[in-house]
This record gives sequence, C-alpha cells and structure tokens, in this order.
Amino acid sequence: MSTSRPAFYALQPGGWRDYLTLLHPPYTLWHLSYVAIGAALAPDLDVERLLLALAAFFLALDELRGHPLRTRISDRTLVWLSVVSVGGAVAIGIYATFAYTAWLAPFVAAGAFIVFAYNLELFGGAFHSDLWFALAWGSFPLLTAYLAVAERITLEALLAAAFAGFFSLAQRRLSTQVRTVRRRVVAVSGTLELAGGEQEAVSAETLTAAPEAALRAMTLAVVSLAICLVVLRLT
Repeated sequence: MSTSRPAFYALQPGGWRDYLTLLHPPYTLWHLSYVAIGAALAPDLDVERLLLALAAFFLALDELRGHPLRTRISDRTLVWLSVVSVGGAVAIGIYATFAYTAWLAPFVAAGAFIVFAYNLELFGGAFHSDLWFALAWGSFPLLTAYLAVAERITLEALLAAAFAGFFSLAQRRLSTQVRTVRRRVVAVSGTLELAGGEQEAVSAETLTAAPEAALRAMTLAVVSLAICLVVLRLT
C-alpha cells in the first residue's frame, strides 16, 4: 500500500518532524479556527483575549496511546509534553477566569477533563466517540472563546457552536475511514464494475483520496472563514 503514512499530513518519522506531525497541522488550524470564529462573533472583539484563547486551545496532544502517528518520541517525553501543555492551557484559563469572567471556571475544568478523557480514552473510550469529538473539538472551543470575549453566552453563540459541532462531526466521519485504511488495513483488493462495462481496480487510494481531498478543502474553508471574520471585526 502506498498509503503507508498514518495520516496524510504525517512527515517521515524522526527528529523535529515528529513534533510537527504531533501537532496535526490541518486539524490544529481547524480547531483554532473555531476559537477565532467564536471570538470574532462577540459584540466587541478583544485581540488580547483572542490571542490568549488561541494559545490555550493550541496546547493539546493526541499521541499518548499506542503512538497512532508512529512518531519516535518516547512515552515519557509525550507524558511530560502533555502535562506541561495542558497545565499551560489551564493556567491561561485560570488567569482569564479572574481577569474576565468567573463563568469561565467550569469551562476551564471541563476542558482539562475532556483533553485527558479523550486522549487517554478513559472510561472505556466513552469520550472518544464521534459525538464527543464534535462537542469537544468543535462546539466547545467556539463557545469558550465567545464567552471569554463577550463574558456571556447568547443564542447566536449557541447556533454558531452547533455549526462547529456538525462541521467537526463531518470531519470525524471522513477521517475515521481514512485512519482505518492508513493505520489498520494491510491490503486492499477488488474491482468496481461500471455501468458501461469498464472495470476499475480498488486500491487504498480509492478509499482515501476523496475523503482526504474533502478534509483538505474543509480545512481551508473553515480557516478562511475564521480569518475573514477576524479581519472584518478588526477593520
């Protein structure tokens, strides 16, 4: 199979490339875009609060169980990176809670719990489901960023969080098939028989090309929307 990489964005393992792969670049941009969208939808966009929210949500890892991205980073280093990064995110959240609004406190606590419960697949992986992915990596960052800037939750914020949740659910459904083929399937065989009598061989690329193209396009779409909204609010 030519789809030997564990993800379409994964670099060759070793050295600095492992740490870049660990960031899940397209999905990190996607995740941070929800933060920017949430902040930009607030009545008055505060750049400092936006930057703090971006920094807090940037600090997350997903390589603690089984090295799914096949990096060569040791388990001990991964644990330390996770503790430091999540600790940094929580510290930013605590600061924002005292500086901006106490309503952020439950969001900070929930965020820290979700990161560990999702990444470590606690409670039998109950928090590693499609639904929790949509809520935790889509709706939650948008709603938290909005609250950090606006200091309240409004109907439009909830509607925007629903958008982020459903968009993330689409991401999850597309990426699940790709992950299965890239990380678990060792061989693909078969043919497609077309209406005109032609036959096309089925390969790993047959199963991954369209979903990955869609994921790339959706990443660019949500990043473009986030940039557009932030620029609109700052000009």
